[in-house]
Amino acid sequence: MESVRSYERSLARSRASRTRHDRPEVFTLHGRAWDLLDDVFAPPFSPSTGVAMELLGLTGTGRPPAGSFLEIGCGTGVIAVSAALAGCDRVLATDINQHAVRNTELNAARHGVAGRVRALRSDLFAGIPATARFDTVYWHSNFVLAPSDYHHRDVHEQAYVDPGYEAHLRYLRQAPDHLTEGGRVLLHFSSRGDLALLRRSVADDGRELRTVASATVREDTENVEYMLLELITAAS
Repeated sequence: MESVRSYERSLARSRASRTRHDRPEVFTLHGRAWDLLDDVFAPPFSPSTGVAMELLGLTGTGRPPAGSFLEIGCGTGVIAVSAALAGCDRVLATDINQHAVRNTELNAARHGVAGRVRALRSDLFAGIPATARFDTVYWHSNFVLAPSDYHHRDVHEQAYVDPGYEAHLRYLRQAPDHLTEGGRVLLHFSSRGDLALLRRSVADDGRELRTVASATVREDTENVEYMLLELITAAS
């Protein structure tokens, strides 16, 4: 388990993903073609995005999100665009990486949902109007825990590791402020992260992280579990 959770290994994957000779400009995922820009997390080199689509019900099976949808950390925009294609009538996709914002705009245009998908550069909720509310708030998080004193060397690394889970704790504190009545806060997570630590942190505030769905996939020589978590509060 320690090797699975190693932040050094995740950073090595980040560096390799940026420079691989076979990094495509367009890739296919769940039957659709997607643009991929430089310095954006590359779904072709990790099963995480494809599994996330399945757990969210965005692959034609299961029940997808409905109504309005906010995605934090949108990357290529696969999740945000797929949510619009599945019927969400208003989608806001944000990322701290400007290249990811542009990538999401390209894929929204590619799939004909640019009118319902808006992409915005934002560090978590910092760039989102305080009054904005959504039926679903979702983050495909950088679930690998790095030491609290680690400093990202570039914006690409921010898609892979979270020093001290500072971003995760901010997300879990602030996301409920952007929900409609009856809305849901969702978090895509993995056994590469420290779920026990997050659960202890939210329990201190009288909340819990409940597993909605999960799937285990083989990555190289390791089994990795991906989970869709829901934040449960006293008002939920």
